Amino acid sequence: MPPPTKERLVLKFIFWSLLAVNAVLFAYGRGYLGHFSGNEREPERLLNQLNANKLAIISAEKAHHAAEASAVAEAKPAPQMQACVEIGSFVLADARRFEAQLETLKLGDRQSRHNLPGTEVSSYIVYIPSQGSKEAADKKAGELRGLGVTNYFIMSDNSPLRWGISLGVFKTENAAQNQLAMLMKQGVRSARVAPRMSGSKLLAFQFRDVDTDLKAKLEKIRAGYANADLRNCK
Repeated sequence: MPPPTKERLVLKFIFWSLLAVNAVLFAYGRGYLGHFSGNEREPERLLNQLNANKLAIISAEKAHHAAEASAVAEAKPAPQMQACVEIGSFVLADARRFEAQLETLKLGDRQSRHNLPGTEVSSYIVYIPSQGSKEAADKKAGELRGLGVTNYFIMSDNSPLRWGISLGVFKTENAAQNQLAMLMKQGVRSARVAPRMSGSKLLAFQFRDVDTDLKAKLEKIRAGYANADLRNCK
C-alpha cells in the first residue's frame, strides 16, 4: 500500500481538528464546561447557589435591628459579676467552721479573711496625715527636724495612715491635745489628733470576682450562721 500523500495528511488533520472543535462546542452547549462569559443575570446566579430559595434581601434598618437583637441575646446569658462581697461577722470558732465549708469551692486567692474594726477607743494619736509616698514622708520628717521635733515615727504599714508621721500616742484625749498644742508652738501646722480603735474579736471573709452562681453557693453556706450577713465590700 503506497504511503499517504501530503494532501491526505492535511485533510486528516483538518477532519480531526473540526471534530474536536465540535465536541468542545457540544459540551459547552450542554453546560458541562460551565459559563465563561461571567455575564449571567442575577436571578440565574441565585438559582445556581446552594439553597437559593431560602435567600432573602432585607433593608439596612432590619439588618441593624437584627444585629442589636443578637447582641442583646448574647449578653443575657453572661453571668453578672461583683468585684467584691463580704460575709461577716464571725466569732473565731464560727469563722473556722465557715472557712472549712468554703474549701469545697476552691477559691484560692479570691478568698481572704480579716479582723473587723473595733468599736471602742483605746487611745489617741497625734499625727501628720499620709504624704503619699516614702520620699514625701522623708521630706516631711526633714522639715520636722528643722523645727526641732525629734520624737516622730514614719508609719509604713498597710493602714490608711501609711506614709503618715506619728508624733505620739496617748491614753487620753487631753494628753494628746496638750502634745498638739506644744507642736504648734514649735511651728508644726499640719498635725492633728485622732482616736485609735481597739482590735475587734470578730472576723469577716471577702470574696472577689463573684458571679451569680458563686454568690448563690456562698449564700447557702452563710445561711447556717445566724449572726452573719452578706454585703458589698466597703
